[in-house]
Amino acid sequence: MKACVFTLGCKMNEVESASLMRGLEERGWEVTDTPCYADLYLLNTCAVTAEAERKSRQAVARLQKYNPSAPIVVCGCASEHSAEAFSEREGVVFVSGAMHKDKILDMLGEKGVFRETETAFCELPAPKRNKTRAYLRVQDGCNRFCSYCLIPYLRGRSRSRSAQKVLEEAKQSGAKEIVLTGIDLSSYRDGDVDLGGLLLLLKDVPARVRIGSLEAGIVTDSFLEKAKDAPNFAPHFHLSLQSGSTKVLRAMNRKYTREEYLSACEKIYRAFPDAAITTDIIAGFPTETEEDFGESLSMIREAKFARVHAFPFSMRAGTAAAKLSDLPAEVKKERTARLIAEGRRAEKEYLSRFCGREAVVLFERDGGYTENYIRVYADGAREGELWRVRLRSMEKDGVSAVLLEEIK
Repeated sequence: MKACVFTLGCKMNEVESASLMRGLEERGWEVTDTPCYADLYLLNTCAVTAEAERKSRQAVARLQKYNPSAPIVVCGCASEHSAEAFSEREGVVFVSGAMHKDKILDMLGEKGVFRETETAFCELPAPKRNKTRAYLRVQDGCNRFCSYCLIPYLRGRSRSRSAQKVLEEAKQSGAKEIVLTGIDLSSYRDGDVDLGGLLLLLKDVPARVRIGSLEAGIVTDSFLEKAKDAPNFAPHFHLSLQSGSTKVLRAMNRKYTREEYLSACEKIYRAFPDAAITTDIIAGFPTETEEDFGESLSMIREAKFARVHAFPFSMRAGTAAAKLSDLPAEVKKERTARLIAEGRRAEKEYLSRFCGREAVVLFERDGGYTENYIRVYADGAREGELWRVRLRSMEKDGVSAVLLEEIK
């Protein structure tokens, strides 16, 4: 029997889907994540934007075309937000939500809608092993309630995984790089162990340890000292910004000012001079004026970002921001384009600092990454190999390199 697990949305969804695939394999299923003829379809949906939710609904019809008689099981944020939008669709036999995905594997023969509030961290099977990189779910849910975001209503309140279980899975992963993931990773806490403490707990695992998206408030001297004391910590900080204007940040219900964010960046650079700070910026939030937008634009230069992910504001029904008047689509599109252009300039400036220097690169199928997340291209390296290289010149979205010595 063959199962197809199809995923939309964030990295957390991808990790959860990989865990569900592992669980299906343990139950004797042949599993793929590529849409094809199958005996069962498991659709993991997204609702971060209205467009993401629309694509999630469309995916039902897309999967059904491969085998109209196969049952479709739906889970994820879109089905948490609107279960009936899926349960009424032809082919869908069972609908769960964003929580309790651990129960799906034991309920594959069930029909109807299963909804239940989750108060503890949901344990899933460890994702299928990858010799290069392993993603570890360490936190779920969010308490921040940004005015534009539905996720706290769909995934529930913040909850963290046992630090001991994180350590056990990290040791068993066999990967050369581990990425800690969560919906609000900065809020991780298991008893006295915060995110910095978790990095220290993982310091003897023979793999790089990389962290997912962070909030500016976590960047304290204490956190950075713990990160520095972990020799396998990879100094790449994805520090969500969303706006460079303090006024807009308040309207977004973000808990920091422009000045506090810049101070966090300065602390990171003092602790890790070669660190890459990457970020997300929303263009065209309803209250954003041209002057406010200018502050976001200038922030890219002031914070010395290594990479910027810019996207237009998307009105989301059910959020506080939905009560505001949306800006014209052409304004949001134009501002997004300017952010992307400035982000590319900043990325080139960051990459140029490292041309001519040596670095350690973990290679994947097409290129690899340094500890500070520089994309590297080199002839002769294979997936899963760790090499010391000399970086040469900028190429594509990264830097070309010459192999010097393989690190065993």
